[in-house]
Amino acid sequence: MSLDPKIAARLKRNPDGLVPAITQQYDTGEVLMLAWMNDEALHRTLTTGRATYWSRSRQELWVKGGTSGNVQHVKSVALDCDGDTLLVKVDQVGAACHTGDRTCFDADQFEIVIG
Repeated sequence: MSLDPKIAARLKRNPDGLVPAITQQYDTGEVLMLAWMNDEALHRTLTTGRATYWSRSRQELWVKGGTSGNVQHVKSVALDCDGDTLLVKVDQVGAACHTGDRTCFDADQFEIVIG
């Protein structure tokens, strides 16, 4: 099986065939991480209910939590208006970040200085 052709036709991929996927906690709106999906990763995400991504460094698919146990149970997937970004809403079990933090956006908060 492969990605539904209607969905595939709407995707605007980068030169590597990837689309960024913003992952968000479904009930709180907390942004957990940014990862990348190719057609196969999106297909598996939509058909298994487990968040599956493409590792740019390892050049392979990976299921979130496959080795760590910090799984993402997919609640919904949406494509933005331009077709170039996915929003994956999940129920996150454990840490989302590979560092062990709840979210990948915990580390560096920048001060906003206006004027």
